[in-house]
Amino acid sequence: MEQIFDRIYIDPEICGGKPIIRDKRITVQTVMEFLSAGESSEEILKHYPSLEPEDIMACLRYATALMEHSFVIKQAVA
Repeated sequence: MEQIFDRIYIDPEICGGKPIIRDKRITVQTVMEFLSAGESSEEILKHYPSLEPEDIMACLRYATALMEHSFVIKQAVA
């Protein structure tokens, strides 16, 4: 398991290699989807009691860090 960000890890054997929170089987994507659906941090912590408030903040910081990169969108070949 490799730490790639504060509290965020990647392990090819866990969740298909998606970024996860600490050693949990909870992906950053899951937390971000809850937040984008309007759930509060408190509601997420009720759904996932093993998470800590710092885990949710780490997900937000990680997503923000990803936006520092440039992305190129390629058109699909039909």
